[in-house]
Amino acid sequence: MTLHEEYPRLHVYRGPRKRGVRYFGPYAHAWAIRETLDLLLRVFPARTCSSGVFKRHSQIGRPCLLGYIGKCSAPCVGRVSAEEHRGIVEDFCDFLAGQTDQLMRKLDKQMQAASAELEFERAARLRDDLEALRRAMEKQAVVLGDGTDADVVAFAEDELAAAVQVFHIRGGRVRGQRGWVIDKAEQMDTSALTSQFLTQFYGEQAALADQADAGGSPVPREVLVPELPEDSETIAGWLGELRGSRVSLRVPQRGDKRALMETVERNAKEAFQQYKLRRAGDLTARSAALQELQEALALDTAPLRIECIDVSHVQGSDVVASLVVFEDGVPRKSEYRRFEVREGAEGGDVGSIDEVVRRRFARYLSETAKEAAPSEAAPHDVAPEGEGASPLDPETGRPKKFAYPPNLLVIDGAGPQANVASDALTEMGITDVAVIGLAKRLEEVWLPNDPDPVILPRTSEALYLLQRVRDEAHRFAISYHRAKRGKRMTGSTLDSIPGLGETRRAALLKHFGSVKRLRQASVEDIVAVPGIGRSTAETVHAALAEGTAGKQGEQSE
Repeated sequence: MTLHEEYPRLHVYRGPRKRGVRYFGPYAHAWAIRETLDLLLRVFPARTCSSGVFKRHSQIGRPCLLGYIGKCSAPCVGRVSAEEHRGIVEDFCDFLAGQTDQLMRKLDKQMQAASAELEFERAARLRDDLEALRRAMEKQAVVLGDGTDADVVAFAEDELAAAVQVFHIRGGRVRGQRGWVIDKAEQMDTSALTSQFLTQFYGEQAALADQADAGGSPVPREVLVPELPEDSETIAGWLGELRGSRVSLRVPQRGDKRALMETVERNAKEAFQQYKLRRAGDLTARSAALQELQEALALDTAPLRIECIDVSHVQGSDVVASLVVFEDGVPRKSEYRRFEVREGAEGGDVGSIDEVVRRRFARYLSETAKEAAPSEAAPHDVAPEGEGASPLDPETGRPKKFAYPPNLLVIDGAGPQANVASDALTEMGITDVAVIGLAKRLEEVWLPNDPDPVILPRTSEALYLLQRVRDEAHRFAISYHRAKRGKRMTGSTLDSIPGLGETRRAALLKHFGSVKRLRQASVEDIVAVPGIGRSTAETVHAALAEGTAGKQGEQSE
């Protein structure tokens, strides 16, 4: 609203703030505010044209189309005075500022008065104005029933970047939304990130408001955050000085405000995921990452093929490992592999990595017809003898599995993990594969037999690529471990029951939902399952009851 002009203008605007102009927003979508503005112009027929259009129609003495259809009071031809037009603009500002109930009551009284005076056309026009206001209000849903003014802040973050989402609530309604993705210059937790964001965001907003001389404070009565900063009292006091009254800085725990915080958090996570996908698909960023890796690790060529190994287990049980492949900085999921760790599990993570590296590269040696020691290749990993040195399958023309070695092998871990992988490759006679370990705590890159890690800049594309490769390997290993553990935990009890095949086991689990509920069922309940006879039901019931008694006996001992 260009309040510094004689006839203020209403319009949707993008750009830097200007002195003497009052701003509302920001709004999430331009089309939404344009639609709302179009609805409100019938109630508040203020000027929306540019200075050139206003001057031209003043000279010709005829209003524009909006003046003819009642969406402009036509101050350009003197239909209203400057004071009357400014009053229309002020009412419009009051409506957007949240003073809707007072305005609705005012129009309703005018409508009732016009009807009592038999001015039915004017009463009908006021009725339509009220309906337009209601439709405009519906586009700004109430999210806080107490009409609070608040900003809701949430983050989605990892070690290198963070997505920030802010919802601006005014009068209990969502008046705008903002979102950014920022790179972390240093390692910080959510508390420190909150402190830094509040200081920077509201400091800039206050400076812009002073520069524009727009009136009103950019700081609301409440600021809701996911975690209080350590200096929360100091920041709250500073925000109160900017506002001119007390500001509450707190973490919502329940009710509408907690639900709203969860919504903002979901928005932040979605925005962060989209940012990662865009960044991963950026050819320039991928090329820069590969170039940085080559320089930082002193490689002969850029690591166009990167493989990463991660081990997953719970206290040494159900030990599995994953192998993921990235080519040109993009995941190649058809090349992903899962390993069930056997002998190496006794040696912990180091022993597991040693076994997986040997199995993977024994397969590579056999696929390329190189000689591998029998002890280095697990029997089920070795390809049939007699295959040629070509990495392509002669029958299908497609690459053989494990036929291509990586330029860079990444191990999820620190120095010991990188050392054992490098030693395994050396023993197998493979010297053209670079090996590094990536420690998760400080994102350090460990080279084999090097006492000091390589520290990549936190904002580098190379570190982002390594992190993404490691996280993908971790995700793939975790999913396999959970599936394997879940199958063992849910299926082991039923597997030991004689005469109970896979089909009937599946039918029982589908009917009861879990082994625990099946154990609580009676024989009659089990017989009710389609395909289960009485003799089978009695066998299942007796076996599960015996298992329960055994567990209780162990606990009593």
